[in-house]
Amino acid sequence: MLGFGRNRVHEIGVDISRDGLRLAQLANYGRGVGLIAGSYECWPADLEPGSVQWQRWVVDRLHSLVSRGSFRGKSAKVALPSGDVYIESVKMPKKPEPELEDALFARIRQHMPSGCTKEGTLIKYLAIGQDNALVMASDRETINRYLAVYEKAGLDVRAIGVWPEALVSCYATFFGRRKSDLEAVVLLLNVEANVTNLVIARHENVLFARSIPIGGETLTDEKAINRLVLEVTACRRDFVSMCRESTISRLIFLSGPIVETHIYADIAKQLEVQAQIGDCLVAVEMSDPMCQELDRRDVHVNWATAFGLSLS
Repeated sequence: MLGFGRNRVHEIGVDISRDGLRLAQLANYGRGVGLIAGSYECWPADLEPGSVQWQRWVVDRLHSLVSRGSFRGKSAKVALPSGDVYIESVKMPKKPEPELEDALFARIRQHMPSGCTKEGTLIKYLAIGQDNALVMASDRETINRYLAVYEKAGLDVRAIGVWPEALVSCYATFFGRRKSDLEAVVLLLNVEANVTNLVIARHENVLFARSIPIGGETLTDEKAINRLVLEVTACRRDFVSMCRESTISRLIFLSGPIVETHIYADIAKQLEVQAQIGDCLVAVEMSDPMCQELDRRDVHVNWATAFGLSLS
């Protein structure tokens, strides 16, 4: 067993996606990063995400997993599912700081669900150079609903993260450790059951992000793969129009081997970019190799977002 002793133990990363519930807690120690505990629960097929029954199930499972597992404490960092976060790249308004959020909301309002107001929307933005911004927004009612679930489950939520930053944290920790990686622009693809989350980043800096509604469950034939490639190509085109001097040097499939290797190979070949499979579960040390809560042989569970939340 690895001795964590005086080393830093991170918060529990809680990833609620459309296919399941993932919890992971990591720690830094002298030789690298270790996994203290991890748990995964697949959604019952008869539960509608967001329903009262779904909320009760999440509360029960969170409470049970944290209480009986090897997790240390109940401090957590959480993120909303990608379907509940609106992300758009826009031109940075030339406004003073006090007026900037209002101006950014005005730019994205037409793309958001009807009825959204500035007061009812939580906005986070990242400046991309001097002229552009990546805006991430979600309605406060949805955020409050999730916070109520976490509170009932007994978790101490220290921060609400966003999935693009979680994925970048995972990449930088496990797959971006060379000196040359600090300035390299990479394309990260995180394939989940129903969506593929895309991030373009320069080490720990998110430059572009988008959630594509094509996931592993549908990547079963050439037609679906081609559709995903077209969507990714469109994202690359949008990114280049915004950051003309940046060239993507590498593609990393952060989802690990949750789909067949030949599918990743086909995607990389069509995109014409050097690629690798980034399996964070293989890259991390385990504090207890006999840990019963996490089956390392279950390659169909995607841990990238949960790991990234714990690390960030």
